[in-house]
Amino acid sequence: MEIEKDKRDYSYISKNVEFVRSEIENTKHESGRDGEEVILLAAIKSADVGEIKYLHRELGINDVGENRVQQLLERWESLDREGLRVHFIGKLQTNKVKYIIDKVCMIHSLDNIRLAREINKRASDAGIVMDVLVEINIGREENKSGVMPEQVADFCEEIAELDSIRICGFMTMAPDCEKLGGEENYLKYFEETYQLTLDIWQKKLHNIGRPVLSMGMSGSYREAVAKGASIVRVGRTLFQK
Repeated sequence: MEIEKDKRDYSYISKNVEFVRSEIENTKHESGRDGEEVILLAAIKSADVGEIKYLHRELGINDVGENRVQQLLERWESLDREGLRVHFIGKLQTNKVKYIIDKVCMIHSLDNIRLAREINKRASDAGIVMDVLVEINIGREENKSGVMPEQVADFCEEIAELDSIRICGFMTMAPDCEKLGGEENYLKYFEETYQLTLDIWQKKLHNIGRPVLSMGMSGSYREAVAKGASIVRVGRTLFQK
């Protein structure tokens, strides 16, 4: 039986993706990063399955980020998963790891040793090595998760001993600089994250390859690209009508 095609008009997504991709390329050029890859990861918390399928099938967005375990599970079977890479980008509770370990390609929000050990255990049981990013609380905000900058190096050394985890780099969520005196302040936080990344990688993890740096969202992806992001997590801007 032929499956009925989704007849909704998704042209707004196409325009938004074209705009964001253009802004990324322009920022790369202005920052002397021509030729470097920056992955546009669609943060799909507010998207529906039809929008996600359109992004993937029609626009070539192969990397998407889920914030919530329950939402990932509810729509897992409905997704067109061929060639789709699902990242977990939200706060992850230890008791939820088992539900996503075989579904995601990378966990961006590793911020404590208990979670690291659980990811390692579940990955080992599944016969895989899970790619992870260590989340840095670059603004030292009490209401946010993430490892404090001065503790990141030691934390990385500790989890590097785990056999079924691969440290690929770092993730950060900068403070909301639009409310704290201007978007240009994003540059300060992203620059600090970039320099910390280089320092830790050179001193502690230099044998693991080039670090992934996941930073920047709808209100800050340009500043993130300017300061070395290799993944930007854009949601609202892609789906606004």
